Amino acid sequence: MLLSVVRGAPQTVPTTKVLSAVCCRRWAALRAALRWLNWGFKMKSVLLSAVALLAVGGVSASAADLPAKVYTKALPVAAFDPWDIAFGAAITNNYVFRGVTQSNREASVNAYFEPRYNINKDLQLYVGAAGNSISFTNRAAAEVDVYAGIRPTFGPVAFDFGIWGYLYPGGQCIDANAGGVAAGLCPLGAAILPNGNFMKADVSFYEFYGKVNFTFNDNFSLGANVYYSPNFLNSGAEGTYASVVGKATAPTAWFGTSGVGAYLSGEFGRQWLGTSDAFYGNVKYADYNTWNVGIGFTYKVFTLDFRYSDTNLSKADCNLFTSDFTATAAGSKWCGAAGIVKLSADLTAMTNLK
Repeated sequence: MLLSVVRGAPQTVPTTKVLSAVCCRRWAALRAALRWLNWGFKMKSVLLSAVALLAVGGVSASAADLPAKVYTKALPVAAFDPWDIAFGAAITNNYVFRGVTQSNREASVNAYFEPRYNINKDLQLYVGAAGNSISFTNRAAAEVDVYAGIRPTFGPVAFDFGIWGYLYPGGQCIDANAGGVAAGLCPLGAAILPNGNFMKADVSFYEFYGKVNFTFNDNFSLGANVYYSPNFLNSGAEGTYASVVGKATAPTAWFGTSGVGAYLSGEFGRQWLGTSDAFYGNVKYADYNTWNVGIGFTYKVFTLDFRYSDTNLSKADCNLFTSDFTATAAGSKWCGAAGIVKLSADLTAMTNLK
């Protein structure tokens, strides 16, 4: 038993009650400690959860700021269309062919139409037709051209091989004055020129040709051409023409975003001619040189070209070769110096009509 003092008087308390009280106090303290410990664990869990949420949220925000890998459907490859058509038209103050006017130094119009078939990007087949207004001695209605060829390309080198037919429908046989070289060769009633020149009704002919062009870069190219006819202008004389051509294109930066382009180009050629048939008196035509140089401006499908052309043919040789109906005793001016202005429009179906 333990002693308990109450109001100064000693009392005895049973030992069991004392132990029970002590145990209760200790158990209460233990329960309180356990409650605090349990709260601590809960707080720890909450904190850990909050940290986890913050961590997840932080990662998500960072990932959103990074460029994501985007999966897009591949664009379909455009189908290769081998067919194309080139066409165009032009007007000029003087239609000049190898230094010789074909329109009596007057205005001329022309148009062309050229279907093309591309076997691949480096090999093209083509056919074409073209028409030009002319003014010939035999009064042919027009020049109608038909042609066909192949254009192979090897890197910067482009070739062109083909055949070109020049047709002159509607011509009349023009005879010379009585006593002239061709007097009586045309049918009765044929027209006669006062200056004594004469010409067959049909002067159609064809040529084989080959061309090569080397493109150095976007601004410079150089080429060469060769044409051969076994019967040039149906005169009975062989004809061979060879030339070199060059072109310098202005850098696009010169004109900014205006869409205007410009170039300088020139050609130097030589025409070799054989001996004519009996209608023209079996004469040897003079070979000659011809050249032209010009500047052109382009805008979209249009080209405006200013050119100077000339030959070294004498007026007498020019008259013999052309049978110029305007020639005088001094000869013909059809082969002399000429200033040419030409406005043309050139399109292709694949580029301009899609």
